[in-house]
Amino acid sequence: MRFEDKRVIVTGAAAGFGEAIARSFAAEGARVMVTDIDGDAAAALAGELDGALPFELDVTDEDRTAAMAAAAADAWGGIDIVAANAGLPHRSAPMIDVPTDAFDLMWTVNVRSIYFAAKYCIPHMGPGSSIVATASIGGKRPRPNLVPYNASKAAAITLTKGLAAELAPDIRVNCDTPVSAPTGFDKVATGMDELPDRFNQAGIAGIPTVRLAVPHDVDAYELIHASDDAAILTGLAIDADCR
Repeated sequence: MRFEDKRVIVTGAAAGFGEAIARSFAAEGARVMVTDIDGDAAAALAGELDGALPFELDVTDEDRTAAMAAAAADAWGGIDIVAANAGLPHRSAPMIDVPTDAFDLMWTVNVRSIYFAAKYCIPHMGPGSSIVATASIGGKRPRPNLVPYNASKAAAITLTKGLAAELAPDIRVNCDTPVSAPTGFDKVATGMDELPDRFNQAGIAGIPTVRLAVPHDVDAYELIHASDDAAILTGLAIDADCR
C-alpha cells in the first residue's frame, strides 16, 4: 500500500471531499487524524478507519490548530502528510451584495486555515513529507456571483506556490483545483438542499466530460500529490475540473 504507516492529518474531514480523502488515505494504510468542526462527525468517521484519531477543529482558531499538530506529533512522533482541505463558500450573489463579514470569512477559512496548518505542522514534518491543499478552479477561472470565494481560492493557490518555493527540497506543497461537486458546497452557495437540473446543466456547460466532479476525483488527485511517485512535483495547482 502506498501510504503504509504514513501519518496524515485531514482538515474538514467529516464530509464531502475531506471524507473521501480521509477514507482513501486509510484504505492505503495511513494513520489518519480526522479533523472537523463537527467533532461528533469526526469521531464517527475515525471510528470506521483503522488507526484513525478524531480531533474537533475550527480551522479559524489558531490555538486549536496548534493543539491539533501537537496532538498528532505526540501520538505518532511526527507528521508525514497534511491535507489542508477545509473550505467554505458564501451565498451566491453579486459582489456588491456580499456582506463584509462573509467576505472576511472566505479569507479566514479558505486561506488562513492553510497558513495555520502549515505553520504548526511543519515543525513536526521531516524530509520527504508533503502538504496538499484543496483550492478551486474558481481561483483560476472565476465565475460571477462567487467573487470573494474565488479570490480566496486564488490566494490559496499562491500560498501553495510560495510555500513550495520556501520549503523545497524537504517538504513538497501542492494543491488541486476542483470544479463544483455535489457536496455541502452547493447547499451553502445556493441555499438549496438539491440543485435543479438546470443548475447542473449550466455547471457542466463547456466541460468536455459532461459532468461535475465527485469527491473521489479530488481524493485521487490528493493521494497522487502526496505519494512518493510524485516526489519531483511541488508548487503545482492541478485542475480537477473534468477537463
